[in-house]
Amino acid sequence: MQIDWPSIQSGSADTLHGTTVDISGWMIPLDPQADTVDYFLLSADEPCCGGCVPRNPLTSIEVQMAAPLAPQAEALALRGRLLRLLDDPAGWRYRLVDALPIEGPQAPQRRFSRRAFLASGAALGLTACAPGHFAGYTESHDETAQTAQTAQTAQTAQSAQPETAPRWQAPPGTLTIDMHSHGGRVIVSRDPAIGARRPFIPLAAPMRAGGMNVICLAIVTDTTVTRVADNRKRFEAWREPQLGELYALGQVEFQRARQLIEREQLQVVTDTASLSALGPLGPCAIISAEGADFLEGQVDRVDEAYTKHQLRHLQLTHYRVNELGDIQTEPPVHSGLTDTGVQVVRRCNALGIVVDVAHGTYDLVKRAADTSTKPLVLSHSALATRPGARSRLITPDHARVIAGTGGVIGVWPSSGTFRDLHAMAEGVKRMADVVGVEHVGLGTDMLGFISPPVFRSYKQLPDLASALLLAGFSQAEVGAILGGNYRRVFDASVG
Repeated sequence: MQIDWPSIQSGSADTLHGTTVDISGWMIPLDPQADTVDYFLLSADEPCCGGCVPRNPLTSIEVQMAAPLAPQAEALALRGRLLRLLDDPAGWRYRLVDALPIEGPQAPQRRFSRRAFLASGAALGLTACAPGHFAGYTESHDETAQTAQTAQTAQTAQSAQPETAPRWQAPPGTLTIDMHSHGGRVIVSRDPAIGARRPFIPLAAPMRAGGMNVICLAIVTDTTVTRVADNRKRFEAWREPQLGELYALGQVEFQRARQLIEREQLQVVTDTASLSALGPLGPCAIISAEGADFLEGQVDRVDEAYTKHQLRHLQLTHYRVNELGDIQTEPPVHSGLTDTGVQVVRRCNALGIVVDVAHGTYDLVKRAADTSTKPLVLSHSALATRPGARSRLITPDHARVIAGTGGVIGVWPSSGTFRDLHAMAEGVKRMADVVGVEHVGLGTDMLGFISPPVFRSYKQLPDLASALLLAGFSQAEVGAILGGNYRRVFDASVG
């Protein structure tokens, strides 16, 4: 049956849960580098540019195709089974599954403008009409001004740069490492019963194409109890988990990571020896968890994850104030790291697991630094002079605590923070000026953003390396930033 967008926006389509429906709209691919896509957003309105993900989830629905479809320049009509989503963490209310394109008079006749369609390809995220909003980041006035200044700096740099950008020549023995990635669409998001079967997307091929050797492949285990807040600018916890719920979700996520690794034929790195042996040979993964919520406060589960799932990188908190400590995006409850958090840090040190304090408050980071006998990492963030009350950005003092442990801060490619790769490289330089180049790394948060970031595919790694050279880093320093610094921390922490 044919449905219209008012029924989606009003919620009257709830009664059609599980029904096969026809609906028309405009495609917004979330994987713009692919020749075909099997997952995208269908929007009620023609987007003003290719980088614009709808801010109002009631004006779009998720689509999972029965077969891959090439990105469409025209509006299209689809037929599929409509699912009602309850408390979806990204805010979506409906999903169309097993969808197929249909022909007929019901298809809208308006087309994308050529400019908008081109922007939805290689330029996605660079032509967005407003700074992007993504999980956990709310711009303060200071940060908005910083973003505008960064954009102007980037435009000036681009106009002044030479026609032939410098090329990075990786020093012998260099490994490139992404400190934080959800590549391949590893996360079981939203409804685990459906999300666990969500199709993977290519991971090994873009890693090879761009020269990315190793990624910290991060599962997430709070998705069933977090959602986008009313202001649509950050995630928040909306209910308490049931006993055993997040542990069970963790088992599903670890299994999905294993399936992705097998599908993409990645090598799993578990120690210094395997990093040295396997890293140069082909795409590799370090098993990581973003948030220790699956522990549910039980420290012995760190041992289980280490042995059973080969966990070697653990981020203590994510988007809920858990048993381990406070987070940047919510008011503090524990005054930082809890006693249980202290025990988890010590257990990670003893077993050989990198401790990641991303998302944690400044007080959490300070206590973790006082506790840990190994270097800490803060895998994905950026500097701000005065971060907002619920911002994911960090102050120079926050960064210096990490550096004081011998650790590394990963700079991320958020389009809410940086206008393009050149601006991101300047952001890396600002971080290096504060803590020293030996304490800066790369944390792409691949496929973890709501609004498209400025680094969207590992194929862009050579471009980022060139931008870092233009920012004034030497060939050796670029190698340290793109992997060498994290490798040092991994060797010291895991052994």
